[in-house]
Amino acid sequence: MNIQQLHNQGFNNSQIATKLGISRTTVYEYLRKSPEEMAVWLASSKLRRKKLGSYEEHIVSWLKEHPDLSAAQVYDWLQERYPSLKVGESTTRSYVRELREKYHIPKVKEHRHYQAIPDPPMGQQAQVDFGQTKQKTSRGKEIKLYFISFVLSHSRYKYAEWLDRPFTTRDVIRAHESAFQHFEGIPYELVYDQDALLVVNENAGDIILTNEFQSYREERKLNIHLCRKADPESKGKIENVVGFVKKNFAKNRVFHRLDHWNEQCLSWLKRTGNGKVHNTTKKRPAEVFTLEKQHLRPVSSSIKMLKPDSSISRTVRKDNTILYESNRYSVPLGTYGKTNQVYIEVTVDEHLVIREQMDGPIIAEHSIDYRKGVLVQDRQHTRDRTKGIDAYIHSIAEQFEDVNLAHRFLEEVRRTYPRYIRDQLQMISKTMKSIDTMTMDLALKECMKRKLWSASEFHDAVEYVKRQRQVNIALSSKHDMKPLNQWDQSLMEIKPRTRDVKEYIAILKGESI
Repeated sequence: MNIQQLHNQGFNNSQIATKLGISRTTVYEYLRKSPEEMAVWLASSKLRRKKLGSYEEHIVSWLKEHPDLSAAQVYDWLQERYPSLKVGESTTRSYVRELREKYHIPKVKEHRHYQAIPDPPMGQQAQVDFGQTKQKTSRGKEIKLYFISFVLSHSRYKYAEWLDRPFTTRDVIRAHESAFQHFEGIPYELVYDQDALLVVNENAGDIILTNEFQSYREERKLNIHLCRKADPESKGKIENVVGFVKKNFAKNRVFHRLDHWNEQCLSWLKRTGNGKVHNTTKKRPAEVFTLEKQHLRPVSSSIKMLKPDSSISRTVRKDNTILYESNRYSVPLGTYGKTNQVYIEVTVDEHLVIREQMDGPIIAEHSIDYRKGVLVQDRQHTRDRTKGIDAYIHSIAEQFEDVNLAHRFLEEVRRTYPRYIRDQLQMISKTMKSIDTMTMDLALKECMKRKLWSASEFHDAVEYVKRQRQVNIALSSKHDMKPLNQWDQSLMEIKPRTRDVKEYIAILKGESI
């Protein structure tokens, strides 16, 4: 009735749907029905029973006993206890919602209780986390950017560094060094998530770090604390920093270049991130930091951790490549078969060094590519195919009378079809096997004369030479032809009489000749 009334008042279907909080499809369907049809439909709907109606008592008892029971669990329990019941999970969800409203059984949610704890002492702790954003570029395109952020837990003094590609472990280590230079010291404890760049495995407190990060930790003597999985609240300070960087610095900012972007971020940190009064401490992080930095451990001028670990081995693949960080890097041709594994190092300037022996000479070196699925190949590692082609050309040319002329022809074929020269030579060789030397030489001269530089044209030249030779043979034998009978030669030269066409026209008109 409401739909009909609004429709009669001049509202369109979209407006009716919005006012009544229903879908436009429902509006269309009800408007098509007459009042009589609606009355019949309502009466029939009241007689229908819900599919789960016979299970209402069981479901209600479950909900009363376990107020935090989810609809998904109700669906699973029904499937377990009544295997023959065929009902969808969405139907169960809607029915459970109706029963909660009907019997006033609100769903109880388990709340975690939080307790405020005092900030750690100055210089004691820093928290670290990663984030990513999507930014518009100056060309109107979209780019994904990644950042790592640090915050000193006492002063809330922050640092952030950006990349236009995902971070690697070595990127994380370099970012730590930059952060320590920014902080002018090292905190006594670092708090992290269980990120794959840092942690290989964790079992009841036993932490196994990645090889590179473990070396770095030992070199810098870092005290590391890892949060439990799926527990972001345990490092809430850095979680807030990640959100602050995203919403205050990066949001709606246009990306031009990575170096410019990092410069803008450092300016933002000085101006806002560390210069603005913190909502919790009611102090400016930059001002508190002037006191806290005196409690940090000093940063040594140099570290050994950037010296790569040369004990990492890689299997040599059949195509003479190795896999590193989802990319293929080439090794010299013949390495596969000679050895089945090599040893790799990653240098400070991001080069991949490959050796056959752990301390042996370098057999390959590549710049690391941070894309995925890329083949990084040194041209010196590929097969020199020209040596085999040169020998092939020489073997074919020697079969011609004029070897030098044949060489010139075959070199022109190579210049015309450099990628398919082997196929061209095979076709020429196949054609030569079916002809005599004279035809072969004549075809070669014909190709050179007409500048035909392909195997198919050489084959056509051969066929042309064959036809010409047959014509010449026919012409030379014409003068030696003798009649099969002994008639006079003069009879062969007799020509029949021919009439003028006018005579035929006259006959057709009925005239007598």
